[in-house]
Amino acid sequence: MSAVRKTVAVALVSLATLVGTQRTARAQTPGPSPAGSTAIATFAGGCFWCMEPPFESLDGVLSTQVGYSGGHRKDPTYEEVSAGTTGHAESVRIVYDPRKITYAQLLDVFWRNIDPLTPNAQFCDHGDQYRTAIFYHDETQRQQAEASRRVLEQTKRFQQPIVTEIVLATQFYPAEEHHQKYHQKNRTLYEYYRWRCGRDRRLAEVWGTAPSGREEQR
Repeated sequence: MSAVRKTVAVALVSLATLVGTQRTARAQTPGPSPAGSTAIATFAGGCFWCMEPPFESLDGVLSTQVGYSGGHRKDPTYEEVSAGTTGHAESVRIVYDPRKITYAQLLDVFWRNIDPLTPNAQFCDHGDQYRTAIFYHDETQRQQAEASRRVLEQTKRFQQPIVTEIVLATQFYPAEEHHQKYHQKNRTLYEYYRWRCGRDRRLAEVWGTAPSGREEQR
């Protein structure tokens, strides 16, 4: 856990006392959407507190949930993932209506809310638990994800290579309840962490504009 997140985490002690440290340990394995009415997208973009807001208000997004993806330990805790011992990445799971929003549109939002040039780190947070990744759920998603990365590479925007992984989604473990919608439950602490971590400053350097949704949040 970075020094900045340790500072923020101190403020969670009283909350953790109230809610306990019970896990939402219901592993969810990717599967076909019921009758094609909904679909799932899973992304890792560093601190998962910061990856819900860009997606949750999009038309066609039905729900967002933060958790842990891509690791080898069953039912990991936040403390275990933060220690970098489980192989998981902090992630956001998005349930959406593909008739209203496309996977390609979600990919565009994802890219513009991460730094795709830094391996095993995002902003002030370091370790493979903060790596960036697209966890695809089917072959179509894989193809679209790889195509979106190629487009970025072909623009010659970046001097460094894009290091974001594109890998098959396995089990997704929802994070503990006090991490869900953290930006709503702890708005001041969330904004302080985001500022101290330099997330928006770096995103502006990488993409030339403010990240998705930030104008509306201010």
